[in-house]
Amino acid sequence: MTKEKRFQLRQSSILLLTAVIWGLAFVAQSVGMDYIGPYTLIAIRFLLGAVTLLPLVLWQNRTIRPDADSIRRTADNRLMGGATLIRGGIWCGLALGAASTLQQLGIAQTTVGKAGFLTALYIVIVPVYAFFLGRKTKPFLWLCVAVAFAGIYYLSMPAGKFTLSRGDALCLACAFVFGVQIMLVDHYANLVDGVRLAVLQFLTASATGFVLMLLFEHPEPGAIRQAAGALLYLGVMSSGAAYTLQIVGQRGLNPTIASLIMSLESAISLIAGFFILHQTLTMRELFGCALMGAAIVIAQLI
Repeated sequence: MTKEKRFQLRQSSILLLTAVIWGLAFVAQSVGMDYIGPYTLIAIRFLLGAVTLLPLVLWQNRTIRPDADSIRRTADNRLMGGATLIRGGIWCGLALGAASTLQQLGIAQTTVGKAGFLTALYIVIVPVYAFFLGRKTKPFLWLCVAVAFAGIYYLSMPAGKFTLSRGDALCLACAFVFGVQIMLVDHYANLVDGVRLAVLQFLTASATGFVLMLLFEHPEPGAIRQAAGALLYLGVMSSGAAYTLQIVGQRGLNPTIASLIMSLESAISLIAGFFILHQTLTMRELFGCALMGAAIVIAQLI
């Protein structure tokens, strides 16, 4: 095996691990709500995610040695860069908090497998958003959109009816909001440091969760302790560790291949829901999953 092949295999393995962590996170989200409400879970989860990434920020400060020109540019743009980072962190965090809230409320009323596939629809939605923002989009994408929505019909709607359950509708709405969040991250990540942006994003999402928690929930300390395992997994693994693995794994790997590997989180959520939570889908629902999976794969290949 050549050095290049070994490198690609290593990077792909890192992203596969990322997809596994994210897929299992749907189970942790479901289990966590056995003890605490969705807003409490979001607040603590993203606070832990921000804390987990702080050592990476400190490591960057110690290891990166900018040259004289970089130092001068940093000094010249310090105020603008700081303002852009804060603005980006707030906007991305608000979108992340809204999407996560919709997803958390949806998971409470549907299976984790359905939630995983409906959430993964953002992979098709993001190019559609890009089209309406004036970016070039291949016509074949609209076929993917049609196939994806056919998948939603079989996955989430009873035969002969066009009604979504509340849980499925919330997860579908979550996919649209996650699309907005991804577009915001895509914009600001080109202007500021990605890890610092993630920390501020997590802190903002956590703050929105704490506000909603104080307004609508009154968690008991004992309940939070019972949910500690799920919270630690979501905060440390799904938010902090998986984000870091994504940064490392995507480096030097074809973006299409990277997206395809990470989209496996939807299939992993289905498998995890079956083996861990004993949740099953009908043949009709599995056919819907297959259609949505095909749309997701094709959208990345075109």
